[in-house]
Amino acid sequence: MKREIPLVSVCVPIYNGAQFLQEALDSIKIQTYKNIEIIVSDDASSDNSLELVEEFKKEVDFPIFVYAHQPQGIGANWNNSVDKANGKYIKFLFQDDVLAPTCIEKMVEVLEKDISIGLVASKREFLIEKEMKTPEIDKWLQIYGDLQEKLALTSQNNLIYIDKSLFARDDFKKSPLNKIGEPSVVMFEKSLYTKIGGFDTDLKQILDYVFCYRVLKYKKIAVIKEALVNFRIHGEQATNQNRSKKINDYELYNQILYKEFYPYLNKKLQQKLKNKYSFLWRNYQKIKKKIKNKLHA
Repeated sequence: MKREIPLVSVCVPIYNGAQFLQEALDSIKIQTYKNIEIIVSDDASSDNSLELVEEFKKEVDFPIFVYAHQPQGIGANWNNSVDKANGKYIKFLFQDDVLAPTCIEKMVEVLEKDISIGLVASKREFLIEKEMKTPEIDKWLQIYGDLQEKLALTSQNNLIYIDKSLFARDDFKKSPLNKIGEPSVVMFEKSLYTKIGGFDTDLKQILDYVFCYRVLKYKKIAVIKEALVNFRIHGEQATNQNRSKKINDYELYNQILYKEFYPYLNKKLQQKLKNKYSFLWRNYQKIKKKIKNKLHA
């Protein structure tokens, strides 16, 4: 009996993405893996992004679902797209990125072969727009070009394996803090997304790798040692806009590490976080309990 191949939901959160959206959609159309659907979650775009999607529907024979979303931040839009998805697996593709033709096929193969893996990522290549070809970007690429290069992690059969032991490493809190990759380079089980509770909408810049680290509490992550995604760097992408507004999630990140990952951290980091947060956290919990008791009195 032929095994049924699982449905993959390609989630495309969009907001005024017409400049590069067609290229992103075209990269889905030429995927070698055919059991897919596209979920578009639109954050009230004012350009012709939705018109491009409607035209694209006429070119393909797989389902495309478009959902309007009231803007509440990028995390809420990501969550909306995944919440609407019907697939066993979720493959993000952002409006400015491009998938290699075999991307989905190779990622599904990894997840289907090993049930201990809950999320698979890949290496990525960079599409750098002309205005971003600067010494600053060159320096950024030296640090963030290969996120796993300095980790010397276990690898086998073209895969790098990451588990909870990552949190105990001395270099866990060293740059790059994101040791997995951007949303466009990952595929994960929707059931894990549900268990985790989705992407943390309190965060603005680091919600992608915080989600990946939460995956590690349940399953391993595998990184394919092949560039299966082209990640575009341009001035209008959300990361650059957030950076220009000096949005800083890193205090929240330390709090998350203290609350959720403390048992997995090395002793030095445990002590550092304990010194900073134990008194504050205990008092916060006491105040929270008092308020709750008053509300139910």
